Amino acid sequence: MPTFNRSQLFQIAQLVLNGAGVPVEESAIVAEELAEANIVGHDSHGVMRLVQYVQMMHEGFVKPGSPIDVVTDAPAFAILDGHFNFGQVIAAKALAMGMEKARQSGTATIMVRNCNHVGRLGSYTHKAAREGFVTLMAVNAPGPGGVAPFGGIDRRLGTNPISMGAPLGEEAIVLDMTTSATAEGKLRVSHQKGETIPEGLIIDGHGNPSANPGDYYSKPYGAILPLGGALMGHKGFGLAVMVDVLCGMLSGSGVCRDDLPRGANGVWLYVVDISRFIDRSEFDCLVSKYAESIKSARKLPGVNEILLPGEIEVRRGKERAASGVTIPDETWRQIQDTAQKLGVALDGI
Repeated sequence: MPTFNRSQLFQIAQLVLNGAGVPVEESAIVAEELAEANIVGHDSHGVMRLVQYVQMMHEGFVKPGSPIDVVTDAPAFAILDGHFNFGQVIAAKALAMGMEKARQSGTATIMVRNCNHVGRLGSYTHKAAREGFVTLMAVNAPGPGGVAPFGGIDRRLGTNPISMGAPLGEEAIVLDMTTSATAEGKLRVSHQKGETIPEGLIIDGHGNPSANPGDYYSKPYGAILPLGGALMGHKGFGLAVMVDVLCGMLSGSGVCRDDLPRGANGVWLYVVDISRFIDRSEFDCLVSKYAESIKSARKLPGVNEILLPGEIEVRRGKERAASGVTIPDETWRQIQDTAQKLGVALDGI
């Protein structure tokens, strides 16, 4: 399996995207998000997505170069229409607008409609935390989802992830979670590696528990279970439903649309300027004391350390920055095949 550093991952992504006709300034934004996802250990949102993105471009669902219009603009909120440009490009504009409005008004709410897959949500809330904001971000899938409702078999919901971020010293506390038992991209990684998955994540097309990720992709299609699985899945299901309300209905992206592929997103972004609510030094002291309290708890047998949300990504980022990222052979084969069809050479990377 080939191994690449961050610069090489960025180069691979930008070459493929440029070969597919994406403007350079937009391909750079998308490539940076994909490379970062690989570096921090979320390969499900890394360069493996290139094949999917190029296919969605060819099918007319991703429309690079499309304008990002401001539909509604007010001091503390806005609605954006991304016209199905790349989600990363649209989300970057939404975050910048949200932070600027929060600086002026204390808080800001940004809704986004007609947006493609934005990538790893934790990337955006982490960036905001480093700038002094507490941020909540959620996305839904207006098009066909891959998650069954609690008690159901058929796909009716997206994985509908939620992320929250807050500063912690020079880093951040970052929650980044799906409201489903797993992200679809993680199934794709396991499927391409030929690995099984733990039971409790998916069911096959007949409603039976399955450890074979292929059951999700082959007919009759299986489904991902809500977060909590067969026993406590009503909680993840409830969260997913409310994300559909907030991100799909309020934004105008809608839900249950059959004119969109899996991967379309409606976005809800809420940004809070910490300094408008509490002195920043006081906030930092509280967060630091809180983190120390959490991490000082007695540990269960076999546990060496208690990690805060987002801490594992920071550590993996440092490790992978030094050792590189190994790409599964099947993933690399698919990327090379896509590049070859676009007339792009990746041999020298």
